[in-house]
Amino acid sequence: MGAKSQRAPLRRQQVYEQLRQAMENGHLPAGSRLPATREHALTLGVSRNTLLWAMARLQAEGYVQARVGDGSYVSPNLRPPKGAPGLSALPLGLSRRGQLMAETVRHWNPPRQAASAFRIGAPEVASFPFATWDRLGRQLSASERRAGAQYLDPAGEPVLREAIAQWLWASRGIRCDAGRVLVCSGSQQAIDLVGRLLLDVGDEVLVEDPGYPGIRASLLGHGAQVRPVPLDAEGLCLEQAEDQWPNARLAVVTPTHQFPTGVAMSLSRRQALLDWAQRRQAWVVEDDYDGEFQYGAQRLPALCSLPQADRVLYVGTFSKTLHPGLRLGFIVLPTAWVSAFAMARALSDRHPPGDSQWVLARFIAEGHLLRHLRRMRELYQQRQQQLIQALAEATEGALPLPSSDRGMHLCWPLPTPHDDLALSHQAAARGVVLTPLSRYTVTSPRRGWLFGYAGYERAELQSAAQQVGPLLRQSLSTGAA
Repeated sequence: MGAKSQRAPLRRQQVYEQLRQAMENGHLPAGSRLPATREHALTLGVSRNTLLWAMARLQAEGYVQARVGDGSYVSPNLRPPKGAPGLSALPLGLSRRGQLMAETVRHWNPPRQAASAFRIGAPEVASFPFATWDRLGRQLSASERRAGAQYLDPAGEPVLREAIAQWLWASRGIRCDAGRVLVCSGSQQAIDLVGRLLLDVGDEVLVEDPGYPGIRASLLGHGAQVRPVPLDAEGLCLEQAEDQWPNARLAVVTPTHQFPTGVAMSLSRRQALLDWAQRRQAWVVEDDYDGEFQYGAQRLPALCSLPQADRVLYVGTFSKTLHPGLRLGFIVLPTAWVSAFAMARALSDRHPPGDSQWVLARFIAEGHLLRHLRRMRELYQQRQQQLIQALAEATEGALPLPSSDRGMHLCWPLPTPHDDLALSHQAAARGVVLTPLSRYTVTSPRRGWLFGYAGYERAELQSAAQQVGPLLRQSLSTGAA
């Protein structure tokens, strides 16, 4: 009996890997319908429970999509990125965790080319005050330059950590001292550190669906079980998640401006999430990736600023507020954890760059960050309206994008039965980045397109709209709306 119980998990893993490999190498083509589980189990010579376990994992990882009343399908998004190695091309000798890390390219392949309309997540960089930044760099004293050229504190320079703490209180209402701030190279490294220090292999993590694939990829790379949770008009559907996955140890959310749908988490849902964390002794990671870009008079505060938010880890980045090339971000942690997180960072890349930390600290302290963000908020509001107008004209009114009081992109949702990939491929052939909403889903049936506007001037927005306007008009007129 003991030997049989030990073989069962191994058999489940083998079935999972067999099906996954068949999907990745095209033997089970993208978009194809899978056999009913009873028939499929008989074909494979395994129990139905074994197959259901493998299918549930494949569905959670985005390889399989279940359609109510219509069975299960291989995800239509399953297309290896250009230039990405298949599993057979991976270097020999990798550990299991090494394979998980290498295979994250299946879930997330960050862009390498220069941004163009309508790619999302790209801030305005031409208007960045490079002259001011360079001047602050020249003002560094000889002693500061010598200090910055040495090995530094992996948690970040005290002067920058202090500046960040003061900025968070003034801008996002977060009360924290500098000792809780750890400087890292953007939000992606922050998520990586969370995965390394807070999760064991097999631990369950709640993520938004749709949601940011870079988060899912990082967690999967650490061996976590990623549990996709649907969204409604108030944000993460927490009750459903708690009923389905009561053992989850962590939840990762974007409560101010949900990525990519743009939903703002309601106060009642925020309080429920904090109660869940306290009750389950779990943790919440708040990714406030573009929380500074709220355009109304009343701004939504950070989840981390609410009472009873002591189990919230706050992640911020300067990649959106300044520019991605800076490679600086931060995470606000419980004081007792900072040294462990700093040591984990030191094991991979030792510490943040010295001169950039000193300059950024002065950039914040002297008010340049505040002034830059004021300009960007005004500019992004203008560009959002330019995008809306350009698409309305190019589609002859077929695509009336609604405006938003926050963010750097707009989302146009489609009814769930419709495909959003084909039009994206047609747009790409015309040199326009039209991101399908399905790229960010795991089990969610949501479909649509995302339109980034922040980093593009009026002429580029208009040109891109003219290129895809006829395609959008035709697609929407044939029932995709």
